Amino acid sequence: MTLFKVLILALIQGACELLPVSSSAHVILAEKLMGINPTAPEMTFLLVMLHTGTMFAVLTYFWKTWRERYFSSAAAFWPFAWRVFVATGLTGGVGLLLLVIIEHFFMRGIAHPQIEMLFGNSYIIAAGLAVVGVMIILSGKRKSKSGLEKVPGMRDSVWIGIVQGFCLPFRGFSRSGATISTGLFRDLNKERVEEFSFALAVALTPPVIAKEGYRLYKSAAVAGQASHYFALLWPSFFGMAASFIAGLAALRLLSRWLEHNRWHWFGYYCLFVSVVVLAAEWLWH
Repeated sequence: MTLFKVLILALIQGACELLPVSSSAHVILAEKLMGINPTAPEMTFLLVMLHTGTMFAVLTYFWKTWRERYFSSAAAFWPFAWRVFVATGLTGGVGLLLLVIIEHFFMRGIAHPQIEMLFGNSYIIAAGLAVVGVMIILSGKRKSKSGLEKVPGMRDSVWIGIVQGFCLPFRGFSRSGATISTGLFRDLNKERVEEFSFALAVALTPPVIAKEGYRLYKSAAVAGQASHYFALLWPSFFGMAASFIAGLAALRLLSRWLEHNRWHWFGYYCLFVSVVVLAAEWLWH
């Protein structure tokens, strides 16, 4: 893959990963347009490296606020860390359960079924975009019943963690879109739910990187092409840097739109992209 293609994917990933519009759906669509197989282990690894770039963008963007709000004392840190841990644990549990159900029931009869085989399925991507689009619109237009905006508590963390688990196997179902919308449904403060959502992203990214790195290494080793694995590292690091820069810009836009009550516009965009994905699938076939 040329560095130009890596750059295009990195900019799309960085801009869309931190906006509630499903970076995976946009990247997969771009891969298909460029004639790249989005289900290949190499592409899965590149996508994870691009996620790493956006993870560092999150750390850079939120670090000052997190340091002042949660790292100022043990009393402030541990309740927040515990809520992140519980939500992440529930995400892993729900995601693993869905993975087992999909691979053993819906992919029965396929030799060596892997959830990654579904990552390029346009119908699943379009459905995920449509569902999260509706969630974003409803949560953005909803008025708080209590009239008060809360900070995330343990019950909120449980709900957000469970919803996030459904985002893991389904490309198109935006993680940030689903988690922030869940928080808004629960009358959480917009700034606090945004911070919590991206704290979960930071916690979730390292194990995903490890899993996909091992998957790529194993597939390359079986094929006798382990050296090809290392050849992918430099383009991946280049893409990671580009996604970092794009991610910072996207976070500034997201915060501004949340603050000015424009959150629901992301939902309309998701519905539009859902239609585009379906139209592209019909044109290709």
